[in-house]
Amino acid sequence: MPLTILHSGRFLELVAEGRWEFARRRNATAVVGIVAVTPAGGLLLVEQQRIPVGAVVIELPAGLVGDEQADEDLTRAAARELEEETGWRPASCSVLARGPSSAGLTSEITTLIRAHGLVCVGAGGGVAGENITVREIPLPEVAAWLAARAAAGVLIDHKIHAGLWWLAQEARR
Repeated sequence: MPLTILHSGRFLELVAEGRWEFARRRNATAVVGIVAVTPAGGLLLVEQQRIPVGAVVIELPAGLVGDEQADEDLTRAAARELEEETGWRPASCSVLARGPSSAGLTSEITTLIRAHGLVCVGAGGGVAGENITVREIPLPEVAAWLAARAAAGVLIDHKIHAGLWWLAQEARR
């Protein structure tokens, strides 16, 4: 079936293919979520108000690929986004896994990236208007900290748990 554009906004399009209606990004080729642990053993997380869900959300640092350079590499985008959002620069990055963000709603595919060899080069906080709060949570305390934040009404992005699973696999090697 041919794809029909139902509405086109500045950054998103609502499209239909057969009986399915879904959203797709106009200005990016992919999304990366970054699993980053500081030299002190803290998992880097970001916290910010997210208008679509009407709540504060705690997430892995993340961002768009190809929004600034069309042929941008996933790991290069991850390094750029990690530094922009958290102030930490990785020496290298590697791909962990990829999958749909919400397969019934959007064509978006998120790739989890592991950042290695972090060096703090700034305060982070994102670009103007993002109002990102950077959190560095010691790995042994992450589960309890997330539970306490959830109990306080903060939404927790489930990709954090996927990132923690990948860290556990890395520790077993």
